[in-house]
Amino acid sequence: MTIRTINEVFYSVVERNLDRVLTIKRHGKWSSISSRELYRDVVGVARALRSWGIGEGDRVAILSENRPEWAVADFATMLLGAATVPIYATLTPEQTLHLLRDAGARVIFISTADQLRKVMGITDRCSIEKIVVMDDVNASNIVPMERLMRSGPETRDEAFDSRALAVGPDELATIIYTSGTTGTPKGAMLTHGNLASNLLHSLYLFPFECGQVSISFMPLSHVFARHVDYVMLWRGLTVAYCPFHDELLSTVGEVKPDVFVAVPRIYEKLYSKVRSKFNGGVKLKLYDWAMRVGREHKHEVLAGKTPAAIQWRLADKVFFSKVRAVLGGRVRLFASGGAPLSRDVLDWYASIGIPIYEGYGLTETSPIIAVNNFKACRFGSVGPVIENVEIRIAVDGEILVKGPSIFKGYWNMPEETASAFEGEWFHTGDVGHLDAEGFLYITDRKKDLIKTSGGKFIAPQPIECKLKASLLVEEAAIMADRRKFASAIIVPSFPALEDWAAVNRVPFASREELIATPEVFALYESIVSGVNEDLAQFEKIKKFIIVSDEFSMANGALTPTMKLKRRYIEQRYSKELDELYNSETEVLRAG
Repeated sequence: MTIRTINEVFYSVVERNLDRVLTIKRHGKWSSISSRELYRDVVGVARALRSWGIGEGDRVAILSENRPEWAVADFATMLLGAATVPIYATLTPEQTLHLLRDAGARVIFISTADQLRKVMGITDRCSIEKIVVMDDVNASNIVPMERLMRSGPETRDEAFDSRALAVGPDELATIIYTSGTTGTPKGAMLTHGNLASNLLHSLYLFPFECGQVSISFMPLSHVFARHVDYVMLWRGLTVAYCPFHDELLSTVGEVKPDVFVAVPRIYEKLYSKVRSKFNGGVKLKLYDWAMRVGREHKHEVLAGKTPAAIQWRLADKVFFSKVRAVLGGRVRLFASGGAPLSRDVLDWYASIGIPIYEGYGLTETSPIIAVNNFKACRFGSVGPVIENVEIRIAVDGEILVKGPSIFKGYWNMPEETASAFEGEWFHTGDVGHLDAEGFLYITDRKKDLIKTSGGKFIAPQPIECKLKASLLVEEAAIMADRRKFASAIIVPSFPALEDWAAVNRVPFASREELIATPEVFALYESIVSGVNEDLAQFEKIKKFIIVSDEFSMANGALTPTMKLKRRYIEQRYSKELDELYNSETEVLRAG
């Protein structure tokens, strides 16, 4: 089965005529949308957009959490030859305004009353003509999306279908704005052909089956999440939406998905939560025994097999299966993207019977460049390069790629577009290498490499991953740019730290007081020392700051895809860092 456009993905869903294509929990009950209902809803919305003058080349924004209406708005826009502009629901009004103005969006789909209030204050400063609201909201000058969906046809509209299928691979499908770790977000222009070519080659080795279920909870404003949903729908799976991360565990328990795709932080939190329960006594001995057994058989797990050894089956019964039950108990495919997972975390999951297949890609590459799979998987790598993408490693180690899934450029940024390419080759900005068997390894972001005042380059991400492998570290940021040595800003995992303090009788009245104690300094000093053992002399963390406030999207320390905004973090703690580098003390604690 081949596809040329995302519109053909939509019609593949329609042609299957399934009873359950999309599902979401509302008012305590799971409700499903069939192929027929999806067609009615999408065409109803598309007809309304067309009546407002939306057509080829226009831009339509979507500001919403993950839900069926997101997919409806997306497909309806693209069926007309227009382009969708997804906006993260977590962005501020001013950030949202910047994207709307830059894209020149004429219509915006909004999920809730809260999101509507955000937009109502900025519409007079952008080109928005119509506001369509998904929830039942009592407000003037808006269009209820429910009304548009229900006005769609109950039978196929052949004239409409013909026009939609005439949209070609070179038509612009979407403008996706990068999350902006280093500056102003840039709108990557992706065509139907870019997206479709990546769907064809990225996940074809995975054994998806019609009727299986996939959870959609990573923000659909991110290209990886959207790509996964397109693949699931194209392959006949049901997409179950989870709009909010705090509902994830209850959702997987009820839906029991067959496919689970997440960013590393989700896997890391579960890993830390499980490990924290085994802190001594008989439980710890049982845990250690089970993990030894699991490590002996992890190669079978990574090959997509269930080990048959008696010891593994016993360990699975008493321990492994209970961990997998937290994720629904039925998942056959676990995948991770968006950032690297630490080797320790990958090893732990494989040892308990959960193979996590890491991949790699960018918004600009639609997105997947390489991915591990059942037939070819190697720890530490992001897998073999997919077959329709070519790759070469530049002299400075940067990864360059070319192929049909590479984007057409940045919206309204001709100079940035020109600088991103070397002929047909796109500069990924990532540093890495290929091994003799074609597995790709990512070292770090080229722009994220830190140069010390001594001229040494440090790759911070691997060091940060090592720090976060500790149950007591929630987040970590390495700092060394133009400094004489590397330092770290550490955010403790406070539930684990507070439990440790209780066991070790360390009194405290607040988090600020806790991180200021000598006992906590000694504890984190030992963690840092352990990480330093595997680092080159110039990479070693000489000093560190312990902070009591978390890194989050809300306070600006993380992007919507959970990446560190290193420049922002450095500015935020500039005073503390200056004192640290000018001080003779070993550590500075900041509240």
